[in-house]
This record gives sequence, structure tokens and C-alpha cells, in this order.
Amino acid sequence: MKIKSCLAFVVLLSVASSAFAERLKDIASVAGVRDNQLFGYGLVIGLNGTGDDTDFTNQSFISMLNQFGITLPDGASTDADNVAAVSLTATLPPFSKPGQAIDVTVSSLGNASSLRGGTLLLSALKGADGQVYAIAQGNLVVGGLGTNGNDGSRQAVTIPTVGRIPNGATVEKAVANSFNRGDTLTFNLNRPDFTTAKQVVDTINGLLGPGVAQSLDATSIRVTAPRDPSQRVTFLSVLENLEVELGRERAKIIVNSRTGTIIIGQNVTVSPAAVTHGSLTVTIMANPEIGQPDLPNGQPTLAPRQEIQTDEDSGHMFVFNPGASLNDIVRAVNQVGAAPGDVMAILEGLKQAGALNADVVVI
Repeated sequence: MKIKSCLAFVVLLSVASSAFAERLKDIASVAGVRDNQLFGYGLVIGLNGTGDDTDFTNQSFISMLNQFGITLPDGASTDADNVAAVSLTATLPPFSKPGQAIDVTVSSLGNASSLRGGTLLLSALKGADGQVYAIAQGNLVVGGLGTNGNDGSRQAVTIPTVGRIPNGATVEKAVANSFNRGDTLTFNLNRPDFTTAKQVVDTINGLLGPGVAQSLDATSIRVTAPRDPSQRVTFLSVLENLEVELGRERAKIIVNSRTGTIIIGQNVTVSPAAVTHGSLTVTIMANPEIGQPDLPNGQPTLAPRQEIQTDEDSGHMFVFNPGASLNDIVRAVNQVGAAPGDVMAILEGLKQAGALNADVVVI
């Protein structure tokens, strides 16, 4: 029998059956210790004829000249193809202090064809509360390249209308946080899980004593901490490097409908069922086996055994050993030349029939 190439790319998350440990700092964050997003508006000048000619750019340019005492006469043209209006974005890290520098991303707002070679004029970066937290200015670093033809054609390598200014903004105001307030710290898990939350509590209490850590829900763990800032930093340094055993994730199957990629989690199992899709038939049978007891007082045991068969018009048949997984089903379907859509339809059918104990997530 000639085996056809697989049309659906299947990845089995082959994680060991035993629990594995991660550092607390990799699976949780401290409440109140977070980044803050900043946004601003500005003008980029010095472009080599690649600026924009929008009305708001001209208005901004006139406003900038007025700040320096320059008033244009009525009817004077302000069209300048070496100026571009841009939006500014930056991330303000936690505990940033006035005088420190952060990076700024500059993006064109109008019809400028490139920001290469431009210089950002002094611009304010504001937070969600409307207050100014940083001031940006500097020369842009643009990685893209764009060319225009006389016939109106354009070709761009990456994006020349987005640039970056390393250390281009100076922090002017610190953001208040709750790190040094109260008698407790709260850890928030990146992925909520009751088992992992319990493991964090047990690990911390095992080191510092009972009652130091308490789980609030599947996400938050509250820990009693010293009030003195220096002691609190040392205390947190010890906690964030503790290794915690993670709880197993829910059984999931991730299906990318655009690429045909199927990702199967380690805890996915199937029950006896039969699925027919077009000319393809998949059968899952349960054949329990009775294990012989250990003499003289042993009890017989019932061991589950599953067989999976895949059948097509040509009569192809595949039989698997006991304990076959969902991954074996998908591989069998691939071997008879099924398309990715067939695999997805079979998985969905198993889910609807209650034979698949996993969440099917389509992205």
C-alpha cells in the first residue's frame, strides 16, 4: 500500500506524565508591579521628500511655528514634503524614576511614504489618565525600505513608515504603585489554576511556616510580607526563585483552520465511538481485559483496552495496540490521505458525541 503524505501537521505536546517545576517569577506576577502604556503625538522633520500632505499635518506644523513666534501670512502655503505627523508609543516599566530613558516607537499617521532619516521634535508622552510621564525627541532608526516607480507602482521591504528611537524618551514622572503598602503581597498566576495555586501556597508555607501564604482563588495568592522596603525586596527575591510544581492543564485540542495545524494536549483521551466522514470511517473500540490476581488473596483487575480502526473505500485498515491515544487516530487519518478539514471534522464529531474529553479550540 502506498502511503500518502500527511496533509495536516500534528503536534503532540509530549510533556512528561510527572509534574514539573517552574520558578514562581515565571508563572506569576506581583500585584501592583506592572508596565504602563504611554501615547503621544508629534512631528518628524528632515525627511527626503517622503513626508505627508494631510490637513492635520499642516495644522500641526503651523502650530509649532507659532510657538516660536513665527506667524505665516494669510494664504501662505505650508505644504512641506519633509514633515510627517506621527503617533508615539512607549512602555513605562514598573519603578521607573524621573531621568531614566525608555525606547519610543514612531508610526506615521498620514500618507508619508517613509520616515527614514527623520528627526522627532520634542513631544509629550501621556498615560491613560492624561498626565505627561515622559518627553520624547531624537533621530529615528528605520529598518524598512520603500521605492516608488514613475508609473505609480510601489514596493516595500518591511515597513519604512514605522521607526524606533532607542532611549528616545526621558521619564518625567514616576507612577505610584502599591508595592510598599500594607502587610501583604499578592501573587497573580499568569494562567489561573486551582492546583497550581495550592502548590504555590504549600511551597511558600513549607519554607516560611504555616499561614504565611493563603490562596484567594485560582489566580491570587496573598503572602504576609515585611513592611520595611529593603526587607521586602529581599523577601520577594527569595520567593520569586522558589520552584513550584505546576498543575496539569485542561485537556485541549487547538486547531488552526487556516494552516491545518492541530495541537493535541497530553491529557486528551477518547472513548469508544465510530465516525464516518465521506469515504472515511474511524472506529474506536473498547475491549477490557481481566488481569489475573496475585495468589493467594489477590483480586482480579479490569484493564481498559482500546483498538482504533480507520477504513476507506480501498479497504485500508489500521489496528492499534491497547492504550492508543488521540494522536494515533489523527496519524491514521493522515496516512490514508485525509485532508486537514477531514481531521478537524472527525475531531468535532467525536467532541459532539461525547467521546472526546477535551476542549476543541479553533483559532
